[in-house]
Amino acid sequence: MPIIDVHQLSKRYPVATKEPGIGGTLRHFFRRQYHVVEAVQDISFRIEPGEVVGFLGPNGAGKTTTLKMLTGLIHPSSGMVRVGDHIPFQRRASFLQDITLVMGQKQQLLWDLPALDSLRINGAIYGLSDREFRYRVDELTEMLTLQGKLTQPVRKLSLGERMKAEMLAALLHRPQVLFLDEPTLGLDVNAQVAVREFLRDYNRRYQATILLTSHYMADITALCRRVLLIYQGKLIYDGSLEGLLDSFAPYREVTIDLAQGCDAELLSRYGEIESLAGCTARLIVRREALTQVVSQLLGDLDVQDLTVSDPPVEEVIGRVFDAGAVRERTA
Repeated sequence: MPIIDVHQLSKRYPVATKEPGIGGTLRHFFRRQYHVVEAVQDISFRIEPGEVVGFLGPNGAGKTTTLKMLTGLIHPSSGMVRVGDHIPFQRRASFLQDITLVMGQKQQLLWDLPALDSLRINGAIYGLSDREFRYRVDELTEMLTLQGKLTQPVRKLSLGERMKAEMLAALLHRPQVLFLDEPTLGLDVNAQVAVREFLRDYNRRYQATILLTSHYMADITALCRRVLLIYQGKLIYDGSLEGLLDSFAPYREVTIDLAQGCDAELLSRYGEIESLAGCTARLIVRREALTQVVSQLLGDLDVQDLTVSDPPVEEVIGRVFDAGAVRERTA
C-alpha cells in the first residue's frame, strides 16, 4: 500500500485584478474582478513507504502548494489525497504525529531562547515522557553533530547549526513521513553535506518516507532515486533520474582536450559550445549525430582526449524549463 496516494489533485486560487489609477482603485473597491490561477492541475502519483523522492520544478511551479495540501495546511480544490490512513486537511492528531514539514525559509525555534527550551515545548506537545525526550534529543543531537549547541540561544548559532536544530525539532516526535521544502536553503557546502548525510541516515534507521524539494541538485542526486517534475502546475515526469536524462535530454556531452587551442567558430560546426577554456572544450551534440560528430572531431582536429557523457541533471532540467514547451511524460 502506498503511504502517499495522490489522485487528480488540483488547487485553484481566485486572484483580484486591479487596474492602475484612481478609477481602477474605485472599481476595485466597489466591483472587484477576479481571475482564477491554476496553481496545481490534476496531478497524480503514489509513494511507497521508505521511498526518498525528489520533487522538482521552477519557482511558481506548484511544489510548495502541493506540499501544503499533502500536510493539510490548505484544502485542495478538487481531487483526492491520502497520507497513510489519513486525509490531510482533516488535521487529526494521529495524522500530525505521523508527519513533519520542514521549510528552509521558516523557523519554529524561539530566537532568543536556547534551542533546548523550544525542544521541551515540542516534547510536551507530543506527549513524550522525560526519559523518552532525553533519549530522542541525545540520539538526534549525535546524528546531527549538535553536541554543546542546544544550550546556546538560537540567535548565537550559525545558519548551518540553526538549520540542524530546526531539523531536530521537526523530527523529535519521530515522524514516518517527512515533507522537506528547501531544507538546505542558504547553507554552505559543508552544512549541506551534513544535512544530506543526516537525512540518508534517518531514512535508513527508521525507514521514513521523504518527499524533498530543493534547488540544489546535489540534494536530489545524493538522496533520491526517483523524481517528480512539475511545471506550470502539471506533473510532467515521474520516474528515475536516469530516465529523466533519457526522456528530456536528446543530446550528449562531448568533452575534448586538444593539442593546441581552437577558436569557437570552428568548434561550433560540431555542436553547441557549452564551455571553452584553453585547449579544453565541452560540446552539446544531439544523440543521433553523436557517432558522426565524434568521427569528424577525431579526423579534423588534433584530439588528445575525448569523453562522451550524459549532461549534468541540473543542466537537463534547466533546458527543459528554459525551453518553455514540455510534454507530459511518466515513467
